Amino acid sequence: MGVFSVMLWNLQKARPLWSVNLQDAAQGEEEMEQQQVSRQLFNPPLAHSLTVTACGSVIGCGAEDGKIRTFRVIGTRFKQELEFRGHTQGVSQVHFLDFLPGPGWLLSGGNDGKVLLWDVSREIKKQHRSPVKHYDRKKVKTASSSKKDQYLKAAYPSEVECNLFSPKLRWEHAEKVNWILGAELKGSKKILVADQSSCISVYHLREP
Repeated sequence: MGVFSVMLWNLQKARPLWSVNLQDAAQGEEEMEQQQVSRQLFNPPLAHSLTVTACGSVIGCGAEDGKIRTFRVIGTRFKQELEFRGHTQGVSQVHFLDFLPGPGWLLSGGNDGKVLLWDVSREIKKQHRSPVKHYDRKKVKTASSSKKDQYLKAAYPSEVECNLFSPKLRWEHAEKVNWILGAELKGSKKILVADQSSCISVYHLREP
């Protein structure tokens, strides 16, 4: 069975602290209408890959529905901040780069054979300037439906709001991406890509 949830764990106690269901977050009006007609869910948001920034406060997630999502960790829980699409098929790999200036360079690889570089640093910095309010678990459960709707709207922005991103760089790998990594080799920034073959491809990363 596929994994639809992203979970934050306490490894000392071996128990989950917080969970976000990607399928619930992806249930827009258009998708709901499609499900009512076909009674099936195509290209579900199975979580394929996760990456975490060096500071540990932002999580990136690549999913089967072709979307990339970012989450911000707030104490013992987290909430979704961004949702955008750049791949025509599932996003098999995501990876935050820590050797580029700025906190938000995200590399993604997909089943469509594309490798894309995204700059989400502006959104990350914006959240630092405007901290997200903490929500008490009991208050959320007993809140009125209107307050719940406002909370969900803040936690799960619409694709129209968040699909304003375009990749800064792109590489046409032409094969399904199984693994990606950013590395500095002899002073030169490179992107390493592995697919179903026995070879690893190396791409030069120029400064965006």
